[in-house]
Amino acid sequence: MKKSKQRIVVKVGTSTLTHDSGALDLRSMERLVRTLADLQGAGNEVILVTSGAIAVGTAKLGLAERPKELRMKQAAAAVGQCRMMHIYDKLFSEYNRTVAQILLTGDDVDDPGRAEHLSGTFSALLEMGTIPIVNENDSVSSAEIETGHHKVLGDNDTLSAIVAKLCRADLLVLLSDIDGLYDADPRSHQDARLIHQVRELTPEILEMAGGAGSWRGTGGMATKLSAAGIAMGAGCDMVITNGKRTEDLYGIVEGADIGTRFLAAR
Repeated sequence: MKKSKQRIVVKVGTSTLTHDSGALDLRSMERLVRTLADLQGAGNEVILVTSGAIAVGTAKLGLAERPKELRMKQAAAAVGQCRMMHIYDKLFSEYNRTVAQILLTGDDVDDPGRAEHLSGTFSALLEMGTIPIVNENDSVSSAEIETGHHKVLGDNDTLSAIVAKLCRADLLVLLSDIDGLYDADPRSHQDARLIHQVRELTPEILEMAGGAGSWRGTGGMATKLSAAGIAMGAGCDMVITNGKRTEDLYGIVEGADIGTRFLAAR
């Protein structure tokens, strides 16, 4: 049975938050914020993991394309993160919600001492009814935007699963540009079948992971299955669903058969 009140981590991808131009999709953000504020109002605890800083910064700076040089990517991330938090704060304030910003690096979650402090910070924020908004600190860390030797996070799918584990969440929802896990690539196979429930990450399931998604994001299905392994191992269910239908979060929280749900062993 589903708990009536849950601790929920929602990760939203760049493709959901932005237009093809890289500018923020304000209508999509407003729907997301309204839904999360309402879920919190129903008694749930909500944590938002957001992508999009580099894409938004690229658009804000008027650059023709995503920067290729590391320092320019990190500069764009700094501009984009400021822009995104300003809008999140403004939108959540319309529903009388308080938000907090938490920017993480791999060292923060890899070091046991830092991880313990992080867990305490999340707990304190949630106790006070605040909605933490989390992203990787791209202006400091290059784990996601450049290949490195020490890569703890690497993408926000993994980051959200680590946050769910740190916070002992009941549910992790990945809002993406795809409806869930298919048995074949739906973009090239019209008869691809959506898998609604996964109880174990078998070799057959792992083989279904395709390549990366749109140019605005960094993650593909492989990173989402990796995140599912972290979440399930921490006793947290994970759902992959389409971010264009934000209102589906209501049904997902109630346990409805929406997207693909990875069931953690109880």
